[in-house]
This record gives sequence, structure tokens and C-alpha cells, in this order.
Amino acid sequence: MSAPTAAPSTVRADTAPPGPAARRVRPPRWLDLRLVLGVLLVLGSVLVGARVVTAADATVPVWSAAGDLAAGTVLSEADLVPVAVRLDDVAEAYLATSTRPAGRVLARAVRGGELLPRSVLEEPGDLVQLALPVQAGYVPPGLDRGQVVDVYAVADPVVGGSAPTGGGVDVVVAGAPVQAVTGRGDGVLSTATSTVQVVVAVPAEDAADVLASIRGRGLVVVVRNSVEAPPDTGGATADRSDAPAGAAPDGPVG
Repeated sequence: MSAPTAAPSTVRADTAPPGPAARRVRPPRWLDLRLVLGVLLVLGSVLVGARVVTAADATVPVWSAAGDLAAGTVLSEADLVPVAVRLDDVAEAYLATSTRPAGRVLARAVRGGELLPRSVLEEPGDLVQLALPVQAGYVPPGLDRGQVVDVYAVADPVVGGSAPTGGGVDVVVAGAPVQAVTGRGDGVLSTATSTVQVVVAVPAEDAADVLASIRGRGLVVVVRNSVEAPPDTGGATADRSDAPAGAAPDGPVG
């Protein structure tokens, strides 16, 4: 009797070996290291760019001289021009436009366009402004405020009148800065005998001696070399490279 044969095994067609488990895609997190590094790089670039732009436009408004001014000149608003310049670490040594130096006296001569350092100013002291009447023919044509003059009294009937009380030629004012020149006419009606008023600054204690030494004589004004070359340690002037782009350095800042 033969042994029973085993029934053949059957495999279900719908049964398959298990595959790898599906991975869920996670949304990006705010604390992702790459995202944080990217944000930091962008912020760093913005800050560096802002510092570069600020450094390139680090100008300050300061006062400069409107023209050549002699030592001893009492400053007025018309003598000052605001300019924007780049001074870096020496900005404190110059007069910012927030200051009001009008009424102060120049301790040394300055040239037109020169930046005004704080050290160039001094208190007016006992200076007074003395008005001297001078015939137009004895005043240099280019005489202007800020120049240094000597004033002579001369015994000339044409200059001093028909009966001068004194004789000779005397220096009545020496090395005085001119504060103003008025009464000078350039028209066809102006003549050499018209009177020009020359205002000079002199110490108060000398004013009476100046008037007494004139003694009715006529006056002649002689102009000195008013402005010397500035020293090497000072005398900075507004330079076109110091001004911000598109702005003239020798013009007003506002």
C-alpha cells in the first residue's frame, strides 16, 4: 500500500513581501541650522554695507572764512560760510555751525575758504571801532574789510584843509584791521574829494591819542600785506574730495 502524497502548497497571489516603511516629509523648522546661518549672513551683509555708506558720508558742517581776514578782525555773520567737510578725528578742533563766533576776534589771519579752528578765536578785549574820515583820493581802490592798514596824518592843504594846525607826516594808526568801509561811490558823480569813512579797530585806551594826533590834518590810508601763509599745523581748507557726492564743499550746507 503506497504512502499518501502531500498536497502541493499554494501561494496566494495577493500576498507580497513587506516593503520599506514610507518616510513622512517633515516641514522645515525655524530653528534649522542652515536657515539660521543664512539669516545671520544676510544681517551681517546689511550691517557692513550700512557702516560703509555711513563712513563714506561722515561729513560735519563747520564754519569757513568768506574771505581773507587779518588778525584782530572782529568777526561778523557775513565773514562766515558754512561748509560740509570730512574731518574724521579732528572735527572737534574746528568751529561747528552750531557755534556763534560772531563778535569774537581773530588771533591770526585766515584766508578765504579756510576752516576756522577753535584756537584762532580770542575774546574782543577792550577794542573799539574808530571811524576815520578820509578823502576818497587817499583811500586805495581795493580797500575792504579784513585788511590791515596804516593811517598817516599829513600836513597837506589839499588833504587836510586850508589851515592845518600841525605839520609833517605822522603815523596815527599802525597795523589796524579794517572793520568797514562806507561812503565810497563808484558812479560818475563820485570825486576824489568825497569823504570815505574807514572804520578800524583800536584798543580803547589808544582812541583818544589817535584823535589828538590827527590835529585837523588830512588822512592817508596805506594797506599792508594783510594775510600771511597759514602755518603747517593749521589752515585747513574745504577740499572738493571732502564733501559728499553731489555737493559743493565751498557752498552753504543749509
